[in-house]
Order: sequence, then structure tokens, then C-alpha cells
Amino acid sequence: MIALYVLALLIPVAFVSGWWTARSAGAKRSGAQVSELSSDYFRGLNYLLNEEQDKAIEVFLRLAEYNRDTVETHLALGNLFRRRGEVDRAIRLHQHLVSRPGLSDAMKTVALLELGEDYMRAGLLDRAETLFSDLVAMDAHAPSALRHLIAIYQHERDWHKAIEHARRLEAMTGEDEAGMIAQFYCELAEQARQHGAHQDAREYLRQAFACQPDSVRAFMLTGRLYAEDGEHGQAIDAYEAAVEADIAFVPEILPPLLNSYARSQQMERAERFLRDILERYHGISPVLALTRLYQQRDGERTAIDFLTSQLRQRPSVRGLMALIDATMDKVEGEARENFLILRDLTRKLLEGQAMYRCSRCGFGAKAHHWQCPSCKSWSTIRPIHGVANE
Repeated sequence: MIALYVLALLIPVAFVSGWWTARSAGAKRSGAQVSELSSDYFRGLNYLLNEEQDKAIEVFLRLAEYNRDTVETHLALGNLFRRRGEVDRAIRLHQHLVSRPGLSDAMKTVALLELGEDYMRAGLLDRAETLFSDLVAMDAHAPSALRHLIAIYQHERDWHKAIEHARRLEAMTGEDEAGMIAQFYCELAEQARQHGAHQDAREYLRQAFACQPDSVRAFMLTGRLYAEDGEHGQAIDAYEAAVEADIAFVPEILPPLLNSYARSQQMERAERFLRDILERYHGISPVLALTRLYQQRDGERTAIDFLTSQLRQRPSVRGLMALIDATMDKVEGEARENFLILRDLTRKLLEGQAMYRCSRCGFGAKAHHWQCPSCKSWSTIRPIHGVANE
């Protein structure tokens, strides 16, 4: 697959560079030299098809030396070096390209963008930031440079700069970046909350809602702030609004919501809410929550009967484990030993399962992340629905 990707990248380069080489050679070189160059190009492509990347690189490097005007070849090689993890070689090649006299402004800008990506891959974020900032100031490939800068500020958790540059990108391209900007404000609100600055956190959340009125994360953070201030009635309103904004986040919302129901002694409201969610959400989390509620209020028999009936409709390993735990005290002897074995097996099965998955790149995780650790997208991590998951 890598070879095919590289082939797709280098074929246009090869033909363009081959055409230019042939054109120049028509005036300066003999037909034998042109033939030699063409032969080398096809030999390099053949190496790529056979996944002999090192040999292909040697061929294209030699061709680049034959003709110093083959800028596209240099760019393609630098990109290939970076993807192979040979960042030092990519940096040297792109630096050499940028310093070449006579290079057009357009090609120099492209080389600078590639060099900035090299710096990012090498962890030299300060150099990358300076280079991309200069490109933005020159209005050269500014959208690409802005996206790289936003990525750098996210990595450095400099959310104010990330917001500033995301707004500039939005104004420049017309693309809607409101969801991402709302996440940045939520990050600032979370930082303020952790430092006890609840008023600042609420102001950041106000700006998050201004960007994205149905922001699930902003509703959840609002509920958490109210709960920490002892205002559980308002916390409940915020958490219920979060569910209405996106019901997929029920597994994350239910634990703090149920705590606020209990603290404010509104368990009847909790039961109504859970029964309503049960009709609209097909995961196991509301079933387990209702099971615990019935166990505390009506006793184990009622809870077990409810859980058993629900498991017939929505089979779940987590639900089975809860049923085993609820009935463990009622069995003895060999049956109890069998139950213990079954509980251990279900626990091990759950331990090896990803509970969340990124809808964009497929990254699997056992815990929820607002930003995907793999592709860095926001709000794409969702609960996995299945017998062994939610």
C-alpha cells in the first residue's frame, strides 16, 4: 500500500520532470542522454512497484542531481523521506531547495511549507511556528500555514492562540470552524474550573455556546460547575440538556447526572428520565442505572427481574456481568463455582474491548476523549454499540 501511495505521488512528478528534462535536453544534450534519463525514470518506477523503495530513492536522487530544475522531484523525495521517518534527510533536502537561487516564489513557498512539516515531525515546534507565521504574514499558502499553526497551538495547549488562528482561518476560507472553536473554549473552561475560577469558566462556556449552541461538552461542563457549587437542580437541567443535544453521550452523562438526582433527592424524576432514555437509546447504560435504582428502592428481586427482561431484548456482556453479581449470593456449592468462573471470563472479555471508537479514523479507546488521540479530530470519539460494548 505504501508503495502504491508513493507511486501515485511520484508518477506525475516523473512525467513532468521527464518532459522538462527532455525539452531542455533537446537543445543541450544528445538523444542518448535523454534516453538514459527516461530509462532511469522507468527503472525507478519499477522499483516502486516491486516495493524496493530504497533503490527507487537512489534513482530519483540521481535524476535530481542530473537536472537542478527538477523541483517537483526534490519535493516528492523530501515528502517520502518524512513519511519514512527520515526527518533529518527531509529537512536537509528542503533547506537546500529553499536556498537555491532562481527558485520561483511559488515553488519556494511550497518548499517552506514542506520544511515546516519536517520541523513539526521532528518536534521542532518553535521553528515550525516561526516559519508558518512568516508564511501567513506574507499571505502565501496562508490557509495551509494557519492549519499547521492551529495544530501546533493545540499541541502546546495554547488555546487562546488556537482560537485566534481558527477565527482567521474561518474568515479566510469561509469554512465553518465553530465546532472546533467551541472545543477550545471548553478547554479553557476546564482549565479555569480545575483552578477554582468558576466565574472565568462560566464566561468561557458562554463563548462556547455562542459558537455552538448545542455543544454537549459545554452543557456537561456547566452541569459539573453547578454540581461543584452545590446547585444540583441546575446541574440536572444542564446534564439533561446535554443528553438532548446528543444522546450518544449517555454513558458519559449518566454518572454525574444520577449523582445530582440523588443529592437533590429527585429519584422519581431520575426514574422518569431513565425510562424515557430507555425508549430512545439502545445501549446498556440506562438499563444498568435503572437496575441499581430498583435494587436500592424495591429490592434485589425486582432489580433482577427487570435486568433479566431487558437482557432478552438487548443482549450485553456488561449486563450479564451485573446479573451474575446480583445473583451470586443466592447460589452455593458447584453452581457458585461456575458463576465465579463465568464472572471472571466476562471480566476478561470486557478488559480487552475498546468501548469507544473514532468515527473518522477508527481509533479504538477504553475511555472517552474529546479529541481523538490519533487523527486529532474533535467530537468524533463515540461509544461502540455491541454485545461486548455499550
